[in-house]
Amino acid sequence: MTSNDGRRAARRIATGLGVAAAGSLILPSGIAQADPEPTREDVEQRLDELNAEASSVVDDYNAAKEDYDAAKKKVEELEEQVGDEEERYNELRDKIASFASAAYRSNDLSATTTIVSADDPDAILEQSADLSYLSANQQAQLEEFAGSSERLINLKEEAEAALEKAEAKKEELESKKDEVDAKIAEQEELLAQFPTADPASDSTVDSSGGATYTGPASGNARAALDFAYAQVGKPYVYGASGPDSYDCSGLTMRAWAQGGVSLPRTTYAQAEVGQRVSRSALQPGDLVFFYGSLGHMGIYAGNGQMVHAPRTGRNVEVVSLSGYWDSHFQFGVRP
Repeated sequence: MTSNDGRRAARRIATGLGVAAAGSLILPSGIAQADPEPTREDVEQRLDELNAEASSVVDDYNAAKEDYDAAKKKVEELEEQVGDEEERYNELRDKIASFASAAYRSNDLSATTTIVSADDPDAILEQSADLSYLSANQQAQLEEFAGSSERLINLKEEAEAALEKAEAKKEELESKKDEVDAKIAEQEELLAQFPTADPASDSTVDSSGGATYTGPASGNARAALDFAYAQVGKPYVYGASGPDSYDCSGLTMRAWAQGGVSLPRTTYAQAEVGQRVSRSALQPGDLVFFYGSLGHMGIYAGNGQMVHAPRTGRNVEVVSLSGYWDSHFQFGVRP
């Protein structure tokens, strides 16, 4: 290395040490710089994100709950079938046990005893074929006993598999619940700092308790809107579908049931029912969907308004579709 190169390297090292020393004077080691306080704009943006995220996770929760409820019902049905089959199995077993006296007289008691205690239906049938002294009716009872034994084994195996599936669905449900609760907790924390910062808050009618629909809807759509407006003021509770509280798809499902239309439980599923319509073609009673995830929905009421169940901490309300909701509108569906 030349002397000039050495002097330049020394200057670089010295400069670096100087910067490091200056930094240690400005911010002593071990003291972290405080995060800046969030602005109202920051909070509004995050609440907008959380509204979409929480709505989507709530729908995932509803789907998981449906799956769990269905799996649990399947377990209960199978357990009932197992109980019925066990009763039939034991009755047949008692009848076959009565053959023992005849087997005793024919010196074949051990064969009948083995049949009664056998766990394998095929073994029962193989052994019964060797008991030539049995009547046709007795042989038929043995075959029925073998069939009952096979059904009982299969039912128990199916019930065990269904129970495992239900337990897995329960774990999924609990995981989704934790996700929802985390989103809600973050929303509440932000709103505690800026109570009026929620960009989705835009109620156009008094939501303290009940409302009357006076719009142009008729027929089934009128029945759905009459019901939905009567729920105004009732609290939003995720996973709820009435009568005292609702989430968004729970409200629309119950409302349209009053109009004679059976809708599925989740927003995802309701988005696939009926005819899709554009924003400009909306008619009163149409279902309206929001966010790219389709996590939120309401019922179009006409005059640029909708009735919906918004989020935790709020009540069923009527809001304008202009502004915030228009910016997240995806499409409408006419049931």
